[in-house]
Amino acid sequence: MDRRDLFRGAAGLAAASTLPRFAIAQGSAARVLKFIPQADLAVVDPIITTAYVTRNHGYMIWDTLYGFDEDYKPQPQMVQGHVVEDGGRRVTMTLRDGLKFHDGEPVRARDCIASIRRWATRDALGQVMMTLVDELAAPDDKTIQFRFKRPFPLLFEALGKPATPVCFIMPERLAKTDAAIAVKEIIGSGPFRWNAEERVPGARIVYDRFADYVPRADGKVSWTAGPKKVHFDRIEWHVMPDAATAANALQSGEVDWWEQPPGDLQILLRRNRNVNLEIQDPTGLMGMGRFNHLHPPFNNAGIRRALLGAVSQADYMTAVIGTDKSLWRDGVGIFTPDTPLANDAGMEVLTSPRDYEKVKRDLAAAGYNGEKVVLIAASDFPSLNALSQVGNDMLRKVGMNVEYVSTDWGTVVQRRASKEPVDKGGWSIFFTFWAGIDMINPGVQQALRGHGQAAWFGWPTAPKLEELRNAWFEAPDLAAQKEIARKIQLQAFEDVPYLPLGQYFQAWAYRRNLTGVLKGLPMFWNVQRS
Repeated sequence: MDRRDLFRGAAGLAAASTLPRFAIAQGSAARVLKFIPQADLAVVDPIITTAYVTRNHGYMIWDTLYGFDEDYKPQPQMVQGHVVEDGGRRVTMTLRDGLKFHDGEPVRARDCIASIRRWATRDALGQVMMTLVDELAAPDDKTIQFRFKRPFPLLFEALGKPATPVCFIMPERLAKTDAAIAVKEIIGSGPFRWNAEERVPGARIVYDRFADYVPRADGKVSWTAGPKKVHFDRIEWHVMPDAATAANALQSGEVDWWEQPPGDLQILLRRNRNVNLEIQDPTGLMGMGRFNHLHPPFNNAGIRRALLGAVSQADYMTAVIGTDKSLWRDGVGIFTPDTPLANDAGMEVLTSPRDYEKVKRDLAAAGYNGEKVVLIAASDFPSLNALSQVGNDMLRKVGMNVEYVSTDWGTVVQRRASKEPVDKGGWSIFFTFWAGIDMINPGVQQALRGHGQAAWFGWPTAPKLEELRNAWFEAPDLAAQKEIARKIQLQAFEDVPYLPLGQYFQAWAYRRNLTGVLKGLPMFWNVQRS
């Protein structure tokens, strides 16, 4: 498969107490940026979770060998450059000068190799890459060398993609930590240092500018690529689950930037001449209901298939972002709309008239007998809370015995990692979103994997999906990839690793005196206050 096909098409998509007031134009306060993240930071190691808040935290602290620009193309970041030889079977990368960890140690090639190996055990594309690696070596401190059994054209995309987990570069001694266990120290390689002393769980996360970080000297600043020049001494993330409090803080200038304002408050914010609202990611966010495939009732494929007939994507998306149809889509399948692999194969299971009584009969025929369904819901994460409430209503309407566990997002992130049955603290289903760029093809889509205990949370075993995924990697051109994608979607509607719930587009809101805000992810280099 040509590496250009991996991301082709994406570029063409178009009242609690408030924070203490601060004088944003005076003294040191002018060098502080205050941001409201989508949720609290429950997990600080970005390799062991796919939570986007942890991914965004990762980009603050660690750097990557390659970055992605706004056209979804990989660009050298920590590497100065690379040489491809032997028909693509040997790739040699050279680290650029001045790279340093936050403990003062230089970044060496062996640190990068250990980081690559740890990341690859958790990442869908990294796992494929490592099956083709004959040797991954560090001939010296500046050189990383890959030797492949056969060419792997997606190498640079894999090492630079922002899809979770990201291949962040850590010190070797930390990167040798088992990939299922969180690292014990946070020693970064990127533009900001982790300020653990000032962290207040559930309220505040703090990052300080790393004075010894050397941005690359060339390249265009674009998404995660190019020179990462920092203009603030301190970044504070303020966790505000109450949307009204967050809106008031942004409008009054107590904070600078809000990652996920809900749809109803976007109308209010658009009237404020001091606030900008922009949709920064044209691939949007794809909703899903993720099953636990290990335990009843959702270890039964017939039960999972029956629930496809109960899904109203319009209900889910309206609950998340409102009735403005320009901000969401239904009729959404397995792959991101308006990208090459999106197709209509089997879509009648989602688009035909909804009939709850038929779904009840189908559930009974599949063997559902009133088993408890534990739904874990993030009450402090507005978009996920909306999905969960609609999901709870849907499951109850079709006669399922639902225990609705409303908790914070951090607890959901931790509990979804449990493989225990529900009577021992496990779970049956949770609702979440993936960025559209993480869903555009089988190479990057974690939730589509069917390799059992090694799969993403939910752990489906789906050998036919795995076979088709492997065939997609071998496809000689885009036409062949599209044909396999249709077969994958049809098989996904048989195996049902998750319920597809639609797509929506999330705007950021930030003060108009901020300039240099980059597209894609919330990143804090290049941003300045005018």
